[in-house]
This record gives sequence, C-alpha cells and structure tokens, in this order.
Amino acid sequence: MNKDWDLKSYLLKKIKKQGGWVSAHNHLDKAYLVKPGDLSLAYLSLQKKWDLIDELKKTQTVQQIYDRMAYGLEQQLAQGVTALGTFIDVDPLIKDKAMKAADKVRERYKSQIDLVFINQTVKGVMDQEARKWFDEAAQFVDIIGGLPGKDKGREAEHLDILLSTAKRRQQMIHVHVDQFNDPNEEETALLVRKTIEHNMQGKVVGVHGISIAAHSLEYRQKLYKDMVEAKVMMVACPTAWIDHRRREDLVPSHNAVTPVDEMVPAGITVAIGPDNIADYYKPFTDGDMWTELRFLLEACHYYDLEELVKIATINGRKVLGLI
Repeated sequence: MNKDWDLKSYLLKKIKKQGGWVSAHNHLDKAYLVKPGDLSLAYLSLQKKWDLIDELKKTQTVQQIYDRMAYGLEQQLAQGVTALGTFIDVDPLIKDKAMKAADKVRERYKSQIDLVFINQTVKGVMDQEARKWFDEAAQFVDIIGGLPGKDKGREAEHLDILLSTAKRRQQMIHVHVDQFNDPNEEETALLVRKTIEHNMQGKVVGVHGISIAAHSLEYRQKLYKDMVEAKVMMVACPTAWIDHRRREDLVPSHNAVTPVDEMVPAGITVAIGPDNIADYYKPFTDGDMWTELRFLLEACHYYDLEELVKIATINGRKVLGLI
C-alpha cells in the first residue's frame, strides 16, 4: 500500500536526516517531582507555583537533582534528541546545588548529546541575594536566562541586568516573556527594544510569547517586523500553555500557543521544547518531542513541512548558539 499519507513518518525521517531533534527549552532540574497526591497543586497560578517548590529546594540534594536530570536526558536520547537546552535554578534557596548536578550531568553525557545550560532567575535579579546568585550562575551557564515577571514593575531593569551581563561575557540570553495569554502583556516588545538598546541583535531569544496572539493584527505585524530587525528568536512550548485558563478579555480568536504560523513567514527563527516535565507545572507532560511538534502544527494550523523540520532541528541549534 502506498503510504504517502503517513506524514508523521515523513517528518521523522526528515528530522533524523537533519541531525535529530533539538529540545530547546526544558527545566530538567525540576522534572519528575510530581506525585499522584500533588495534582491539586497543579491548579495553582503560575506565580504561586514559582514559590511552591521552595521547601523542596532546601531539602533536595545534589545527587537527587542529578538523578532526575540524568533520567530526563535518557528519555530524550531514547527518542533521538541530539541537542538540549535546559534552565537550572540558581537562587538563594537552592544555591549552587543544581549547578553541581548539571556539571556532573554534562561530564557523563558530553559524548552523547550537545547540552546547553541556562540559569533560571525564579527569584528575580533585583534583590541583593538573588543578584549575588545570578552573578554566580553567569560564570557557569552557557546562556544567560531571565524571568522579568519575577521583578514585576521593574522588568526593564531586569532586562538591563541580563543584557549587560551577557554582553560583557559574550553570551546569548533566553528570556521567559508574554506567558499569560494576556493582551496587557508586552514583554516581547520590551525585550526587542532592550535588545537594540544594548546592541545585542542576534543574541536574544524569547521563550513562549503566548500573549502576542492576544493582541491586534496591527500590533502583531509591527512586533514581528521589530523582532526581525532586532534578530530576536523565539522558542515555542506548545503543551506547556495549551491548558491556559479561559479569560474574559475581548481579544482576537487564537490558541494559547506561540503564533508560529505568523512568525515563521515573517522571517523569525522559531524553535521548540517541552518546557516542564512531570512536575507541579505540567504533571502529565512527558517530554515527547513528536507530541510537542504535533500540538504546534495542529494548534497553529501550520503545515509547511520543511519549516516544521527546521523548527524541530536546525532552528533549535540556532537559538542554543550551537551554530
């Protein structure tokens, strides 16, 4: 029987030929923490979840973090992932434990996968103690990470610190932006302006960009043009936000997924990653890259097969600074 209809097999062969999956956004140090009795916690807001694991951070050992990260990598390797970027928490609570675990992981898997570490600023960077650990992490990670929403009202200052640090150290930055499917969020636009202000074109990557689709067409088109000018890239994490709660805002009809169907034709480099795996944030996400790509193409009604292969492979290497 002719199997031209088997588009999954077609894409998987193309992805393998292009060098294999690239999982561009993860939080492996927090993966596999969820238990059946924890599911009620998954209903909490993202802001509350940011602080939810504080007690776990205090009690987790380097070995426990290492074991979970290593298990996560084994699952990614089994499906043909050849490069992976993961944020790791470095803050006043967990201190350097995740960095030590990540160092052991890199040593063990360095011949099997291209690993890229990025620091998560879940305590912001404005507090003195949080800033101390941010500076410590900058010396260890490959890419500077950021979370402007943790310094609410001071997002511009947060980005100034990230960008100036990355520029001084000649590193890229990955920043969580526009996560709440909220038309009042304009973090990607701010990130673009700050990228140009710091002359960091081509070195900056946004992660998520969900709220972009909640804005008007005029706003979106201008933003895409500005992103291209600033060479700001984006990582989509489809299953991470497909469950976003309904809102009462009157906005354009859209899915809670990065609008790659508009971004890619506009000339923006987009990659993909699962984000959280089996934790309080996403208890049922398992890190399967085909699931992520399938959610992306279906939610965005996007069937450009060649571009989907790029999203799954070469674009990931671009956003991770591997090419």
